Amino acid sequence: MSFVEGVISRVPQPFRDLALRHAELVKFAIVGGTTFVIDSVIFYTLKLSILESKPVTAKIIAGVVAVIASYILNREWSFKNRGGRERHHEAFLFFGVSGIGVVLSFVPLYISSYVFNLRVPDVSLTTENIADFVSAYVIGNLLQMAFRFWAFRRFVFPEEHGAIVESHLEPGAAPLGEGDHADPLGRDDHADPLGRDDHADPLGRGELDHT
Repeated sequence: MSFVEGVISRVPQPFRDLALRHAELVKFAIVGGTTFVIDSVIFYTLKLSILESKPVTAKIIAGVVAVIASYILNREWSFKNRGGRERHHEAFLFFGVSGIGVVLSFVPLYISSYVFNLRVPDVSLTTENIADFVSAYVIGNLLQMAFRFWAFRRFVFPEEHGAIVESHLEPGAAPLGEGDHADPLGRDDHADPLGRDDHADPLGRGELDHT
């Protein structure tokens, strides 16, 4: 049993069946949680040290590092059963989509910081940190994750490996190659065209006497 299946097995019904039908989304959410931790640690490390006055710059750097980790985890785990593109093309689209996601994630932070001025000294340090967390990691990440999940499935990993090819045969028709030697009129393969027995005398005199 995989890690995801183990987690889903502990989910109560009817949510368990829903989670099983959307296993990719569950994996994507787990990867998102992992990169969220990476993003948060880098962001607050920079913001509370060398980039104290530049929170947006700190967020962009943290976002870029998190996106690299996200590509590796999503490519090798969340969407490992998907593909359809050459690796360099896939990577280009992944980072392009993720770049848009990063923009979406820091737009709420920009509004919070420079439109509502929720920054020291206009507000307390506690208020500033709460505002940064809500705008960047609650609102921003929800916007980013919704967009990225849709775009990854639609553009980056568009095809599922091992998909069943639909048959073009009519319902109930025999597969090609079966009954290749059958007579189109339904006659037996070895039957005489005129319905005669193979050993019948051509003049109708029964079997030939070989004595």
